[in-house]
Amino acid sequence: MSYGFVSLYVVLALAFGILPAFYAVYLAFTDGAGAFAGLDNFTKVTGDFRFWPAVTHVALYLVIWLIALVVLVTLLAIVVHAIKVRWLSRTLRFVFYLPGALAGASSVLLWLFVLDPTASPVSGLLRALGFDSFVQVIVPGNLPVVFTIVAFWTGAGGWIVIMYGALNNISAEVIEAARVDGANAVQIAWGIQLPMLRKWISYMGIMSLAAGTQLFVEPQLLSQASNAVVPNDYSLNQLAYQYAFQQNDFNGAAAISLLLLVIALALSAVFVTRGGLFERD
Repeated sequence: MSYGFVSLYVVLALAFGILPAFYAVYLAFTDGAGAFAGLDNFTKVTGDFRFWPAVTHVALYLVIWLIALVVLVTLLAIVVHAIKVRWLSRTLRFVFYLPGALAGASSVLLWLFVLDPTASPVSGLLRALGFDSFVQVIVPGNLPVVFTIVAFWTGAGGWIVIMYGALNNISAEVIEAARVDGANAVQIAWGIQLPMLRKWISYMGIMSLAAGTQLFVEPQLLSQASNAVVPNDYSLNQLAYQYAFQQNDFNGAAAISLLLLVIALALSAVFVTRGGLFERD
Protein backbone atom coordinates (compact mmCIF):
# COMPACT_ATOMS: atom_id res chain seq x y z
CA MET A 1 0.00 0.00 0.00
CA SER A 2 2.84 2.40 0.81
CA TYR A 3 4.21 2.04 -2.74
CA GLY A 4 0.80 2.98 -4.08
CA PHE A 5 0.72 6.14 -1.97
CA VAL A 6 4.14 7.35 -3.16
CA SER A 7 3.84 6.22 -6.79
CA LEU A 8 1.94 9.30 -8.00
CA TYR A 9 4.44 11.60 -6.30
CA VAL A 10 7.33 9.71 -7.90
CA VAL A 11 5.75 10.05 -11.35
CA LEU A 12 5.14 13.78 -10.89
CA ALA A 13 8.63 14.32 -9.46
CA LEU A 14 10.17 12.58 -12.47
CA ALA A 15 8.00 14.42 -14.99
CA PHE A 16 8.20 17.92 -13.52
CA GLY A 17 11.35 17.86 -11.39
CA ILE A 18 14.10 15.39 -12.23
CA LEU A 19 13.73 15.13 -16.03
CA PRO A 20 13.47 18.94 -16.53
CA ALA A 21 16.56 19.34 -14.34
CA PHE A 22 18.55 16.94 -16.51
CA TYR A 23 17.26 18.69 -19.62
CA ALA A 24 18.40 22.04 -18.19
CA VAL A 25 21.87 20.57 -17.64
CA TYR A 26 21.90 19.40 -21.27
CA LEU A 27 20.84 22.84 -22.54
CA ALA A 28 23.36 24.66 -20.36
CA PHE A 29 26.29 22.78 -21.88
CA THR A 30 25.16 22.82 -25.51
CA ASP A 31 24.50 25.51 -28.09
CA GLY A 32 21.40 26.20 -30.17
CA ALA A 33 22.34 23.44 -32.62
CA GLY A 34 22.80 20.85 -29.87
CA ALA A 35 26.60 20.77 -30.10
CA PHE A 36 28.69 20.66 -26.94
CA ALA A 37 29.52 24.24 -25.89
CA GLY A 38 31.46 23.70 -22.67
CA LEU A 39 31.20 26.73 -20.40
CA ASP A 40 30.34 29.17 -23.20
CA ASN A 41 26.76 29.69 -21.99
CA PHE A 42 27.93 30.41 -18.45
CA THR A 43 30.54 32.87 -19.72
CA LYS A 44 27.92 34.58 -21.84
CA VAL A 45 25.38 35.08 -19.05
CA THR A 46 27.92 36.14 -16.41
CA GLY A 47 29.31 38.65 -18.90
CA ASP A 48 25.87 40.12 -19.51
CA PHE A 49 25.65 43.65 -18.06
CA ARG A 50 22.32 42.69 -16.43
CA PHE A 51 23.62 39.62 -14.59
CA TRP A 52 25.58 41.05 -11.66
CA PRO A 53 23.02 43.75 -10.81
CA ALA A 54 20.41 40.96 -10.69
CA VAL A 55 22.70 38.94 -8.40
CA THR A 56 23.06 41.97 -6.11
CA HIS A 57 19.30 42.53 -6.01
CA VAL A 58 18.55 38.92 -5.07
CA ALA A 59 21.39 38.79 -2.53
CA LEU A 60 20.17 41.94 -0.74
CA TYR A 61 16.63 40.61 -0.67
CA LEU A 62 17.77 37.23 0.70
CA VAL A 63 19.83 38.80 3.49
CA ILE A 64 16.99 41.03 4.67
CA TRP A 65 14.33 38.35 4.15
CA LEU A 66 16.16 35.53 5.96
CA ILE A 67 17.19 37.68 8.92
CA ALA A 68 13.66 39.04 9.32
CA LEU A 69 12.15 35.58 8.93
CA VAL A 70 14.41 33.78 11.39
CA VAL A 71 14.24 36.49 14.06
CA LEU A 72 10.59 37.52 13.84
CA VAL A 73 9.05 34.10 13.16
CA THR A 74 10.93 32.51 16.05
CA LEU A 75 10.07 35.38 18.37
CA LEU A 76 6.37 35.40 17.42
CA ALA A 77 6.13 31.60 17.74
CA ILE A 78 7.61 31.73 21.25
CA VAL A 79 5.25 34.57 22.23
CA VAL A 80 2.18 32.76 20.91
CA HIS A 81 3.28 29.56 22.62
CA ALA A 82 3.66 31.43 25.92
CA ILE A 83 0.03 32.59 25.81
CA LYS A 84 -1.92 30.29 28.10
CA VAL A 85 -5.38 31.43 27.00
CA ARG A 86 -6.30 28.71 24.50
CA TRP A 87 -8.80 30.64 22.39
CA LEU A 88 -6.44 33.62 22.07
CA SER A 89 -3.54 31.39 21.04
CA ARG A 90 -5.67 29.66 18.41
CA THR A 91 -6.98 32.99 17.11
CA LEU A 92 -3.47 34.41 16.73
CA ARG A 93 -2.28 31.32 14.87
CA PHE A 94 -5.24 31.58 12.51
CA VAL A 95 -4.63 35.29 11.91
CA PHE A 96 -0.93 34.72 11.23
CA TYR A 97 -1.67 31.86 8.86
CA LEU A 98 -4.51 33.53 6.95
CA PRO A 99 -2.38 35.66 4.54
CA GLY A 100 -0.69 32.48 3.32
CA ALA A 101 -4.00 31.39 1.81
CA LEU A 102 -3.46 33.98 -0.93
CA ALA A 103 -1.46 32.91 -3.96
CA GLY A 104 1.74 34.82 -4.65
CA ALA A 105 0.34 36.82 -7.56
CA SER A 106 -2.83 37.71 -5.63
CA SER A 107 -0.75 38.84 -2.67
CA VAL A 108 1.34 41.15 -4.86
CA LEU A 109 -1.78 42.62 -6.47
CA LEU A 110 -3.14 43.36 -3.00
CA TRP A 111 0.11 45.06 -2.04
CA LEU A 112 -0.03 47.22 -5.18
CA PHE A 113 -2.89 49.02 -3.46
CA VAL A 114 -1.34 48.96 0.00
CA LEU A 115 1.85 50.59 -1.33
CA ASP A 116 0.03 53.31 -3.25
CA PRO A 117 -0.35 56.40 -0.99
CA THR A 118 -3.37 57.57 -3.00
CA ALA A 119 -5.35 54.37 -2.34
CA SER A 120 -3.69 52.63 0.61
CA PRO A 121 -5.46 52.12 3.94
CA VAL A 122 -2.13 53.10 5.54
CA SER A 123 -1.60 56.15 3.33
CA GLY A 124 -0.94 58.29 6.43
CA LEU A 125 1.98 56.08 7.40
CA LEU A 126 3.41 56.12 3.86
CA ARG A 127 3.19 59.91 3.70
CA ALA A 128 4.78 60.17 7.14
CA LEU A 129 7.70 58.17 5.74
CA GLY A 130 8.02 60.66 2.88
CA PHE A 131 6.25 58.74 0.12
CA ASP A 132 3.64 60.72 -1.82
CA SER A 133 3.29 58.47 -4.87
CA PHE A 134 3.45 54.81 -5.80
CA VAL A 135 6.57 55.41 -7.92
CA GLN A 136 8.43 56.83 -4.91
CA VAL A 137 7.64 53.70 -2.90
CA ILE A 138 8.88 51.22 -5.51
CA VAL A 139 12.10 52.86 -6.63
CA PRO A 140 14.72 50.07 -7.08
CA GLY A 141 16.55 51.05 -3.89
CA ASN A 142 13.46 50.28 -1.80
CA LEU A 143 12.58 47.00 -3.48
CA PRO A 144 14.52 44.55 -1.23
CA VAL A 145 12.62 45.88 1.79
CA VAL A 146 9.31 45.97 -0.12
CA PHE A 147 9.72 42.37 -1.30
CA THR A 148 10.69 41.30 2.22
CA ILE A 149 7.50 42.83 3.64
CA VAL A 150 5.36 41.14 0.98
CA ALA A 151 7.09 37.77 1.45
CA PHE A 152 6.91 37.97 5.24
CA TRP A 153 3.22 38.88 5.18
CA THR A 154 2.52 35.96 2.84
CA GLY A 155 4.74 33.20 4.18
CA ALA A 156 5.66 33.88 7.78
CA GLY A 157 2.33 32.73 9.23
CA GLY A 158 2.78 29.16 8.05
CA TRP A 159 6.22 29.02 9.63
CA ILE A 160 4.88 30.43 12.90
CA VAL A 161 2.39 27.56 13.02
CA ILE A 162 5.18 25.04 12.30
CA MET A 163 7.43 26.55 14.98
CA TYR A 164 4.52 26.50 17.41
CA GLY A 165 4.16 22.76 16.80
CA ALA A 166 7.90 22.29 17.33
CA LEU A 167 7.66 24.14 20.65
CA ASN A 168 4.90 21.78 21.75
CA ASN A 169 7.35 18.89 21.32
CA ILE A 170 9.68 20.28 23.98
CA SER A 171 9.21 18.29 27.15
CA ALA A 172 7.07 20.07 29.74
CA GLU A 173 9.25 18.51 32.44
CA VAL A 174 12.32 20.32 31.07
CA ILE A 175 10.51 23.67 31.11
CA GLU A 176 9.16 23.04 34.59
CA ALA A 177 12.61 22.09 35.88
CA ALA A 178 13.98 25.37 34.52
CA ARG A 179 11.22 27.32 36.28
CA VAL A 180 11.97 25.49 39.54
CA ASP A 181 15.61 26.53 39.15
CA GLY A 182 14.50 30.15 38.91
CA ALA A 183 14.63 30.72 35.14
CA ASN A 184 12.29 33.41 33.82
CA ALA A 185 10.52 33.37 30.44
CA VAL A 186 13.40 35.06 28.60
CA GLN A 187 15.98 32.66 30.05
CA ILE A 188 13.82 29.65 29.16
CA ALA A 189 13.41 30.92 25.60
CA TRP A 190 17.13 31.65 25.18
CA GLY A 191 18.58 28.66 27.02
CA ILE A 192 16.07 25.89 26.22
CA GLN A 193 13.60 26.68 23.47
CA LEU A 194 15.96 28.28 20.95
CA PRO A 195 18.59 25.50 21.11
CA MET A 196 15.87 22.87 20.73
CA LEU A 197 14.42 24.77 17.76
CA ARG A 198 17.77 24.89 15.97
CA LYS A 199 16.93 22.15 13.46
CA TRP A 200 13.54 23.65 12.70
CA ILE A 201 15.09 27.07 12.18
CA SER A 202 17.62 25.51 9.81
CA TYR A 203 14.85 23.78 7.89
CA MET A 204 12.94 27.06 7.65
CA GLY A 205 16.09 28.80 6.41
CA ILE A 206 16.69 26.20 3.70
CA MET A 207 13.14 26.27 2.38
CA SER A 208 12.95 30.06 2.48
CA LEU A 209 16.32 30.35 0.78
CA ALA A 210 15.15 28.09 -2.03
CA ALA A 211 12.02 30.21 -2.48
CA GLY A 212 13.91 33.50 -2.20
CA THR A 213 16.43 32.73 -4.92
CA GLN A 214 13.51 32.20 -7.30
CA LEU A 215 12.22 35.77 -6.90
CA PHE A 216 10.06 36.42 -9.96
CA VAL A 217 6.36 37.13 -9.44
CA GLU A 218 6.79 40.24 -7.28
CA PRO A 219 9.21 42.21 -9.50
CA GLN A 220 7.48 41.00 -12.67
CA LEU A 221 4.08 42.31 -11.59
CA LEU A 222 5.56 45.52 -10.22
CA SER A 223 7.39 46.05 -13.50
CA GLN A 224 4.13 45.79 -15.42
CA ALA A 225 2.19 47.94 -12.95
CA SER A 226 4.82 50.69 -12.80
CA ASN A 227 5.46 51.06 -16.53
CA ALA A 228 9.01 49.71 -16.18
CA VAL A 229 10.03 51.82 -13.15
CA VAL A 230 10.95 48.38 -11.82
CA PRO A 231 13.13 46.80 -14.54
CA ASN A 232 11.97 43.55 -16.10
CA ASP A 233 15.40 42.01 -15.43
CA TYR A 234 15.53 42.90 -11.72
CA SER A 235 16.01 39.30 -10.51
CA LEU A 236 17.90 36.31 -11.89
CA ASN A 237 14.69 34.46 -12.67
CA GLN A 238 13.45 37.45 -14.62
CA LEU A 239 16.73 37.56 -16.53
CA ALA A 240 16.39 33.85 -17.32
CA TYR A 241 12.85 34.57 -18.54
CA GLN A 242 14.20 37.33 -20.79
CA TYR A 243 16.79 34.95 -22.25
CA ALA A 244 14.26 32.20 -22.88
CA PHE A 245 11.20 34.08 -24.14
CA GLN A 246 12.50 37.43 -25.38
CA GLN A 247 15.85 36.42 -26.87
CA ASN A 248 14.87 32.80 -27.67
CA ASP A 249 18.06 31.66 -25.95
CA PHE A 250 17.04 28.66 -23.85
CA ASN A 251 20.67 27.63 -23.41
CA GLY A 252 21.51 30.89 -21.63
CA ALA A 253 18.37 30.59 -19.50
CA ALA A 254 19.37 27.06 -18.50
CA ALA A 255 22.85 28.28 -17.54
CA ILE A 256 21.32 30.90 -15.23
CA SER A 257 19.06 28.27 -13.66
CA LEU A 258 22.05 26.00 -12.96
CA LEU A 259 24.00 28.86 -11.41
CA LEU A 260 21.01 29.53 -9.15
CA LEU A 261 20.88 25.84 -8.23
CA VAL A 262 24.57 25.72 -7.33
CA ILE A 263 24.34 28.88 -5.22
CA ALA A 264 21.21 27.66 -3.43
CA LEU A 265 22.78 24.26 -2.71
CA ALA A 266 25.96 25.85 -1.35
CA LEU A 267 24.04 28.18 0.97
CA SER A 268 21.73 25.35 2.03
CA ALA A 269 24.78 23.29 2.98
CA VAL A 270 25.73 26.08 5.41
CA PHE A 271 22.30 25.86 7.06
CA VAL A 272 22.54 22.06 7.25
CA THR A 273 26.00 22.01 8.82
CA ARG A 274 25.51 24.95 11.16
CA GLY A 275 22.03 23.90 12.18
CA GLY A 276 22.88 20.24 12.73
CA LEU A 277 19.86 19.29 10.65
CA PHE A 278 20.79 15.62 10.39
CA GLU A 279 22.40 15.20 13.78
CA ARG A 280 20.83 12.68 16.11
CA ASP A 281 19.85 13.81 19.59
